[in-house]
Amino acid sequence: MKISICGATGYTGEELLRILSGHPQAEIVYITSESQTGTGIHEIYPHLTRLYDSKLASMEEIENIASASDVIFAALPHGHAMEAGKKIIAQGAKVIDLGADYRFSDRKVYEQWYKVPHTHPEAKAVYGLTELYRDQVKTARIVGNPGCYTTATILALAPLVKNKLIELSTIIVDAKSGISGAGRGLNLAYHFSEAQESVKAYNIAGHRHTPEIEQALSEFAGTAVTISFTPHLIPMTRGILSTCYASLKTGVTPDQIDEVFASSYRQEYFIRLLGRGGYPVTKNTRGSNFCDIGWHYDHRTGRVIVVSAIDNLVKGAAGQAIQNMNVMFGIEETTGLTQAPLYL
Repeated sequence: MKISICGATGYTGEELLRILSGHPQAEIVYITSESQTGTGIHEIYPHLTRLYDSKLASMEEIENIASASDVIFAALPHGHAMEAGKKIIAQGAKVIDLGADYRFSDRKVYEQWYKVPHTHPEAKAVYGLTELYRDQVKTARIVGNPGCYTTATILALAPLVKNKLIELSTIIVDAKSGISGAGRGLNLAYHFSEAQESVKAYNIAGHRHTPEIEQALSEFAGTAVTISFTPHLIPMTRGILSTCYASLKTGVTPDQIDEVFASSYRQEYFIRLLGRGGYPVTKNTRGSNFCDIGWHYDHRTGRVIVVSAIDNLVKGAAGQAIQNMNVMFGIEETTGLTQAPLYL
């Protein structure tokens, strides 16, 4: 497959290049950057030396890029993928957007949370949480790749919501992310001396991944779901740990919880169930496309607590995008994605 990456110099673009270097059916034809056009990607990321000698093109060439590509990964800031998306599909290529532009079924929700107009409402994009939307992804021309917090959280809660085991009004999500989730741009809050040896909550009751989580859970529940979501910044490079709480419906047993997780995910290669009493650890998913899930039953409060761990740059971004690409093109889903996690 001929593949191009728009926005190749961010962390997500770099991860796409790293993983695709080991994909047996991937050929990179174009990579772009508006700020570093003409520069070799190995000059920006020396670890890619000998893997890629490509120079960065400009999005001004998007029609030519699209006509030479089977699929384009758009790793662009929100608001930028829509105009490119129109031109890409007009040339017959497919789009996997790693930003927020194609994640929402209701354009008004997108506009409310991202403060920019949605200019491609006719796109018929598919939400790309592969394990839960695989059949739709197979035939999609445009896929909106989920966010990192959303991937970890939706995968943790979907079995309980779909099987009506929890009280929907009681869902609370406490999630923690490594600093790479904030991107490669400079910001005082992410400087070493500011972030090291410190943990902080941010965007309480206002994080943009909240409506994305609610959209998926509402679809599975068949009714509107509103959650309390609090993200935290942790002084590590990679990883998401999402701890999700909900009150169980009267009469629900721990064995029922075990069964819905097993029936939902036992066939899913990239979801590793640690079972009741399991404790997912971000270190065990680092650099991989795995999502580890464990759950606990609190008999004192009648709550279930589900914990999930992913690498925010892989299963939470680039890895899942490549997983979606494989599904879209009828390739074995795990192709290029079976690397073991980096423990150290």
